[in-house]
Amino acid sequence: MRANWLLSVAGAVSLGACVTINVYFPAAAAERAADRIIDEVWGEQGAPKPAPASKGGVSSALQRGALAILDLLIPAASAQANIEIGSPAINSLKASMSARHRELAAYYASGAVGLTAQGLVALRDAKSVPLAERPRAAQLVAAENRDRNALYQAIAQANSHPEWEPDIRATFARRWIERAQPGWWYQSGGNWTQR
Repeated sequence: MRANWLLSVAGAVSLGACVTINVYFPAAAAERAADRIIDEVWGEQGAPKPAPASKGGVSSALQRGALAILDLLIPAASAQANIEIGSPAINSLKASMSARHRELAAYYASGAVGLTAQGLVALRDAKSVPLAERPRAAQLVAAENRDRNALYQAIAQANSHPEWEPDIRATFARRWIERAQPGWWYQSGGNWTQR
């Protein structure tokens, strides 16, 4: 009987030793970081404040409860609930994107350029751009996409989690679209939709 008890204790200890604690992707912090960057890049020409999300409901109460239990059990999880967005590389990319936005805003408004589901921009309707302006519009789109790709990578690197890049990209893709001005175009399910 004592042998069974010792075997049970040894099994429980070895099972507990096999548990790996992963640093989770702080989605809420990433959304706040994305919103701050979008505000800086788009300034007054874009980024309307979305309506606040409902705080009530069973699922949000369950989520809050689960997060509270997680914070009690794994204090390190709550310590990672911030996203660094102030590195020199990130600041340089934000400045470049902000300066470019002054030109891109007209193309967003005309529908020539739209926001993609991958967190990039695309020349959606080249025919709506006068022929003489098309090369410049294409240059702006290419430069914006280079900076956006570099931004997502720089944020992941600044936070010492390069594996977060896809999550950061997905968060930004969603927030760019949600904060777009009425009339701007975005991709939804592979189709273009006007906001």
